Amino acid sequence: MGKDKVENEDLIKYAWPQDVWFHVDKLSSAHVYLRMPPTMTCDSIPQALLTDCAQLVKANSIDGNKKDNLTVIYTPGSNLKKSGDMAVGQVSFHSDKQVKRVHVAKRENIIVNRLNKTKVERVVDHEQERVDRIKKENAEKSAAAAQMKKAEAELAKTREAEKAARSYDLLFEVEEDPDAPKLTGKAIEEDFM
Repeated sequence: MGKDKVENEDLIKYAWPQDVWFHVDKLSSAHVYLRMPPTMTCDSIPQALLTDCAQLVKANSIDGNKKDNLTVIYTPGSNLKKSGDMAVGQVSFHSDKQVKRVHVAKRENIIVNRLNKTKVERVVDHEQERVDRIKKENAEKSAAAAQMKKAEAELAKTREAEKAARSYDLLFEVEEDPDAPKLTGKAIEEDFM
């Protein structure tokens, strides 16, 4: 979560494509990012987690915290668009269809207090996190490509063996006895007769 518009700007810049961005609609608020596990999508966020994120955004909005019946918007980090003419901390979207909304009727202090009690603040090196993530993703892609290449090589070997088994090329091959005397042209003619 960004504490101010400068931190929000860093979060926009370094958001992972699978992160989910939360913000109070049409009011200033903190940017809250949900780091998704690889198996979860934006559509499969559990309702309890969605409520927690929405309450956290509402609680960290100066204007939104005082109002009831707010809409919190959320979208994948890959959908955030930032252009040079925008103010610090301001974003737009590549596709409005990917922006989802959740209604927050009122502030639920129980949820906000629970989140504040379990809050852990740490200094994050966003650039290093990006480098580490890219290295990990590239290593996974390389491992998957190597596995695919190995599987293709095994499949090619299997197909070659099946092709050789179906071939008539080996049907008429005669195995020569290494101890047998080598016959010359005249001897072969005599052996033939």
